Amino acid sequence: MSDTMTKEAAETVIAEARGRIDGLDGEILDLLRRRIAVSAEVQTARIAAGGPRLSLTREMEILDRYRTALGRPGTEIAMLMLELCRGRV
Repeated sequence: MSDTMTKEAAETVIAEARGRIDGLDGEILDLLRRRIAVSAEVQTARIAAGGPRLSLTREMEILDRYRTALGRPGTEIAMLMLELCRGRV
């Protein structure tokens, strides 16, 4: 059995996969918006209790979790996500 496919078959696979990617991207964006909102809750509560706006220890835990799961690029993804979630309060 050959691993080759016709151009038309490949285009069908690509179009279907791109549709799934677009759906996943929508879910990721929704999750990021939700995470931003939850982070704002945490920051508001921390500030109301007289604490700092953010916790570097907590951020290091998050960076480590993403690095462990995704390797070095995971750290970069986590840094960008944390930047999105900081300072909204």
